[in-house]
Amino acid sequence: MPDILQISTFLLVTLLPVLAVTIGERFILDTDVAAMVPNSSNCSNSSAIPTTSYLERAKCVLESFPLIDGHNDLAERYREFLNNTVYAVDLRSDLSQLLNTTELQADIPKLLAGKLGGQFWSCWVSCGSQYKDVVRMTLDQLDVIKKFIRRYPDVFKFVSTAQGVLDAFSEGKIASLIGLEGGHSLDSSLGVLRMYYELGIRYMTVTHSCNTPWADNWHVDEIGYNGTKIDGLTEFGKQVIREMNRLGIMVDLAHVSKKTMSDILDLSVAPVIFSHSSAFRLCNHFRNVQDDILFRTKANGGVVMVNFYDKFVVCPPNNKPDTVMLDVADHIDYIKDLIGVDHVGIGADFNGIPSTPKGLEDVSKYPDLFAELIKRGWSDGDLQKLAGRNILRVFRAVEQIRDGLVNVPPIEDHIPPEQYVNDSCRTDI
Repeated sequence: MPDILQISTFLLVTLLPVLAVTIGERFILDTDVAAMVPNSSNCSNSSAIPTTSYLERAKCVLESFPLIDGHNDLAERYREFLNNTVYAVDLRSDLSQLLNTTELQADIPKLLAGKLGGQFWSCWVSCGSQYKDVVRMTLDQLDVIKKFIRRYPDVFKFVSTAQGVLDAFSEGKIASLIGLEGGHSLDSSLGVLRMYYELGIRYMTVTHSCNTPWADNWHVDEIGYNGTKIDGLTEFGKQVIREMNRLGIMVDLAHVSKKTMSDILDLSVAPVIFSHSSAFRLCNHFRNVQDDILFRTKANGGVVMVNFYDKFVVCPPNNKPDTVMLDVADHIDYIKDLIGVDHVGIGADFNGIPSTPKGLEDVSKYPDLFAELIKRGWSDGDLQKLAGRNILRVFRAVEQIRDGLVNVPPIEDHIPPEQYVNDSCRTDI
């Protein structure tokens, strides 16, 4: 007779697809977060802005509801330039001048000028650490993020819930969340995944730009690719996604292959995100999202948070010498027009990109982008959805699905030894 754990695991595996229909549809229809926060005043008719210039109206919108950026690699810059020593420099200074590099695109003055209300700080370590010291390096990056949040308590507030974002915003602070950029940081361990959740991870990019032993990354879609290929998710990879759903970790598809995207959309009962990707139709780079996957993301209730990296914004078939802010607005408009305003957000990738479109050089420039969208006819309500309502809707749905699975035990599967690829640095137990 099977024991209770085997029965529970069987139920989790077999009932999640059913929950995707009965629970998922409810969240797809729940396209606002009005229950969490009331709608703001109409900035287009604000008496405080008698001339209602595009830029002033954009700032009004961003003061009425938090702009939540899906991806910023500031922690990695602390590692690269400062050996993880957060207290070696003052984030209230212009770091790009202080450290003489254009790759530092965020500091406190710029964040405040950009009216940022919430940030998913990326916890990323290189693919070269996979099968080696990846967990230690990941913990170091988590430590960096928590140190700079703690050092400036008047500016940042660490949060790990959708409501926490709104609470921080009401206090005039930047809600600071953590996203794990790359499933290689798990070292193929569901136990490590659970511990990352306890430390505050609230989304995980399933792969970075390298395969894990259980999932393909976007490089496998490139013409001429001749490396290893898993063909999407392995059975253990599917267990990773199920455990993310159970824990309440948002599933991020930003770096995965198209087959991996499809496998996850078949499986996940919670809405997914693309934390920093753009539209493939406008720029045929495989880090971007193809139209059929965009439609499936809409059906799933997810959100695509548009990337600002100029090489992902302008490339064939619409290649041209320069990339400007208007090109990013085109990606946002394209996704909005194709699958609806409820499924698009902002995931700039600042501090993780070596070059940006002209007019979006750093985090101070968000209001300029929103001003451009106002010029194109966006309403205040739709701008709020782009800014933060959409990602908060997804976040809340993930939390509610987690709460519905609270009595389901952890998945305790282990990756089959023959799938591990490289075990030279592992202890034989």
